[in-house]
Amino acid sequence: MIIMKVGIIGCGVIGHKRAESLASGYLCAVSDISSERANSLAGKYPGVRVETDWQSVIKDPEIDLVIISTSNNWLAPITLEAVFAGKHVLVEKPAARHYLEFDPIIEAMEESKSKVTVGYNLRFHPALKKAHSIIERGELGNIMYIRGRYGHGGRPGYEKEWRADPEISGGGELLDQGVHLIDLSRWFLGDFTKIHGSIRTYFWNMPVEDNGFMYLETAQGQIAWLQVSCTEWKNLFSYEIFCEHGKLQIDGIGGSYGTERLTCYKMLPQMGPPETTIWEYPFPDNSWKEEFMDFEQKILTNKNPDPGIRDAREALKVVSTIYKEHI
Repeated sequence: MIIMKVGIIGCGVIGHKRAESLASGYLCAVSDISSERANSLAGKYPGVRVETDWQSVIKDPEIDLVIISTSNNWLAPITLEAVFAGKHVLVEKPAARHYLEFDPIIEAMEESKSKVTVGYNLRFHPALKKAHSIIERGELGNIMYIRGRYGHGGRPGYEKEWRADPEISGGGELLDQGVHLIDLSRWFLGDFTKIHGSIRTYFWNMPVEDNGFMYLETAQGQIAWLQVSCTEWKNLFSYEIFCEHGKLQIDGIGGSYGTERLTCYKMLPQMGPPETTIWEYPFPDNSWKEEFMDFEQKILTNKNPDPGIRDAREALKVVSTIYKEHI
């Protein structure tokens, strides 16, 4: 059995989630600007050491793969250095603050054996995976359009967190949760040739948006109409795929977003009420583990990861295009 040695850079909430997704014996080192956070994470796993700086992690010859779960301003720079060091990388979304930050990484990857994937774990949720397989099999015909909503209600002091600082985050809700919906829509529809959107700061007293609205269109005329919000108040995930012969609807992604559910409405030849099938997934979120296992398999079989760094670049290019409309 091959055990891939992993280092985690960034030991906040996401760093803990990533550590929990690893099989026993994989994690060997962690690093964070806060020694308290680093020690808290390392203390959960016997034998895991704490490095005082992230460079020590990526230069460690024992480590095969680096997980980067820092604030957004460090995601691209650390990824670039990890590629230079020959490490495989799982970097959290959005993986950069602006799509142009990806270009040096892509260039470095062309001269390296490193593989880089981006943490778009929603692709690995069971309802979304099943929906994607139904679409690929052509059971409902071609996709006509998509409607998606994703939001939460923030928390006390949200406007003072690093996500509210554009120098650190690169943007607000459009960049934070918006890239998830953009990535999913590209997964189902492909690239968008027409990009329009609007951003607003309705409630939170911060210099970044708390709501983002998107109208995205493919060359074939398929549309994704998407909204992300941190004034949703009750956490929500809703993603609807409208096809020629029916509709797929995904509601909830577990936890505070509600039980994950996929509903398939299949139109009958006589129209009228559709044939309805519902799948529910009430068990704990396993997407983080499946995402890592998929990436590990891609490394071992020398295949390109999906999603890859170019997918993340395209998602952020959509965000940057909408931001540019509001300069």
